[in-house]
Amino acid sequence: MYKLLILFLTLFSSDLVHAVTIEVEGLKQPAEIIVDKFGVPHIFAKDHYDVFFVQGFNAARDRLWQIDLWRRRGLGKLSEVLGEEYVEQDRANRLFLYRGQMYQEWLTYGSDAKEIATKFTDGINAYIDYLEIQPTMMPIEFGLLGYKPDKWNPTDVVKIRSHGLWRNASNEVSRAKILCDHGEENLQLWKKLEPDWKLNIPSDFDACSFKGNILEVYNLATAPVRFKNDNANIAKNNKWADESLGSNNWAISPMRTASQSTILANDPHRTHAVPSLRYISHLNGPGINVIGAGEPALPGVSIGHNEDIAFGLTIFAIDQEDLYYYKIDPSKPNAYLYKDNYESITTITETIEIKDSDPVTVNLGFTRHGPIIKREDNRIYALRAAWLEAGMAPYFGSVEYMRANNWREFVSALNRWGAPAENQVYADKKGNIGYKPAGLFPRRIDFDGLLPVSGHGKYEWDGFFDMDVLPVEYNPKRGYVFTANGMNLPDDYPIEKYPLGFEWSAPWRHHRINEVLANQDNHSFSDSIELQRDYHSKLAQKIIEKLNNNFPAEIKSLLGKWNGQMERDSKEAAFFAIWYYRHLNPKLTQKLFNDQSLVSSIDSYTVLELIDNKKYQNIVNETLMSALEEAEALMGENQNLWRWGGLHQIKFKHPLYDQLNNPYKDIMFIKNYGRGGTGNTPNSTSFSPIDLRVRSGGSWRFVVDTKDWDGARMTNAPGQSGDPRSKYYDNLLQGWANDSSFPLYFSREAILENKDFIIELVPKNN
Repeated sequence: MYKLLILFLTLFSSDLVHAVTIEVEGLKQPAEIIVDKFGVPHIFAKDHYDVFFVQGFNAARDRLWQIDLWRRRGLGKLSEVLGEEYVEQDRANRLFLYRGQMYQEWLTYGSDAKEIATKFTDGINAYIDYLEIQPTMMPIEFGLLGYKPDKWNPTDVVKIRSHGLWRNASNEVSRAKILCDHGEENLQLWKKLEPDWKLNIPSDFDACSFKGNILEVYNLATAPVRFKNDNANIAKNNKWADESLGSNNWAISPMRTASQSTILANDPHRTHAVPSLRYISHLNGPGINVIGAGEPALPGVSIGHNEDIAFGLTIFAIDQEDLYYYKIDPSKPNAYLYKDNYESITTITETIEIKDSDPVTVNLGFTRHGPIIKREDNRIYALRAAWLEAGMAPYFGSVEYMRANNWREFVSALNRWGAPAENQVYADKKGNIGYKPAGLFPRRIDFDGLLPVSGHGKYEWDGFFDMDVLPVEYNPKRGYVFTANGMNLPDDYPIEKYPLGFEWSAPWRHHRINEVLANQDNHSFSDSIELQRDYHSKLAQKIIEKLNNNFPAEIKSLLGKWNGQMERDSKEAAFFAIWYYRHLNPKLTQKLFNDQSLVSSIDSYTVLELIDNKKYQNIVNETLMSALEEAEALMGENQNLWRWGGLHQIKFKHPLYDQLNNPYKDIMFIKNYGRGGTGNTPNSTSFSPIDLRVRSGGSWRFVVDTKDWDGARMTNAPGQSGDPRSKYYDNLLQGWANDSSFPLYFSREAILENKDFIIELVPKNN
């Protein structure tokens, strides 16, 4: 009977075909959601905070199962609906909840942050109540897994911290192990430090004491939810992956644009998923009119524009975490050595409810620096993370800056931004552009944050630097600002005084974007779109130039005249990717480090240095020939039939797809598409060399000319809706895969001309 009910529910689309009126509790005045023909909701409310209520209601309408799963993961409540195999992940996530004073937490974001979060979660809960009277609208995943959505608390928005992007505990541990096995001189071959920096190795540091999987709990806490048979991430147990994860953004002043107005573009690169990480919303009410994307479980918009300004972000390399280790006395298992005394571990005991089983009690341990993630016979490890401080909920700080009207207000709001650390670019309709990084910046005493440090009291944080010490640009003479996660500190930045971090993404996207923008004195809106589509690999270009066409004869005809364009239909791109990612880099890594379980790839800077060295010429030639052999095995002997997109494909897959039988698989299936690029091209398509499958990149792209808000273009793959029954589940995928975009309507007139359906919300009369 239950299975029949589920099948019955799948027959009902979650989309509406006409205007519908819904009564809801918690709404002050009538409001409406106008959904356009691309699935973008445009919210119009008559009260400022009703806007966020409706945003929460609508986020649940399109993404309820996704945000419910995120909430359960973040709060450590997966086991109560998914079973005992999730207990360890629940325990791990509970270690990384914000546990400070909520009064301080709310005020850090701004005076009305609590009100916004409250109204947003009230809206989610109102939609959950609505499903009680409209059960056919319930997302099918709840029925398939046998549970119902849970109600939200406003604190859920900010207490969950483990879903953001963080640095750099994993690198600290890897660096220690490499230092032990291969010495300090080889560390830069693994990862180049930028700007130039001499590693500060503490006098009491024993690099060889870091054994085993120290970060197992940390990695579990920051991992997505996996289901049985889920093979969506083959690279999860493989360190070797396309090296350049990140995002791009830029803003161009009227002096360099064809329209004589400012242009802003942004394409964040994150792991591809179903549903998409980003969700597009338009929020319109008294004191607010903003459109763009954020995460569906958060109120507001973090990337987009309002009536006056546009804004976009990429990750900025502030090092916001440190791994501490402490000596423990086996006779004192609940204490650790701090300075000259043993200090008690703070223990919080919590109960984890488990589906179809008895609850279990877990003990969560904390030192003065943070949660304990590993315990050994004579040592414990704890993580100090800036993102566990007050005001550090990922991306929630955007609720302030999205309502700014000018540069001064925007920068002022960014001074309250905590995590993740971001490069923010800005453009306004008055012709101004700017760049400002933001993020909580620890002030370290006597260490540089690149290695684990003893927790005995010498290596501490002395609070945080004022954000004014970070670089800033406003209307620079060159006429544009841009970032791409590469090292972008000014040449005169006092890194010794303000050592914010030394681990950046590979520079190739950064170099390519600067190259293009610097040579465009009359940059058009379409030029920004083309730059987001750009598949040129500066890394490939440099490698080909370095080899100076001294290829074996079999290779010269293939790569000799190639320009580094990683196009989808390129045979050269297909061969280069096979050679560099599956042969050259792994072979050089093996030569330098022997054990690839520790070092699975080397920095691209290192590759460029080594191929210039005659000592490694044999490896270059050998790997070229072995790559040719593999290319022929994969694609056939006829090189004219080779296509990079034939190997390099995006495969969006619903998290439950591998668990299901028809008819559920039929409605969840999403077509695969070939892609160009790599993680080092502006149009980023990062992948695992194991299967060459695209893992991450710009699933969301945005370009706007401030002269024409209705003319903005955007995309969001695979679609806006998380419901497989919806026509908006994957309607944007084909366009995205072919590097096209759709108009992002802003005026009410344009929205109504392109509407699909309208939802009217009215206050419920009790």
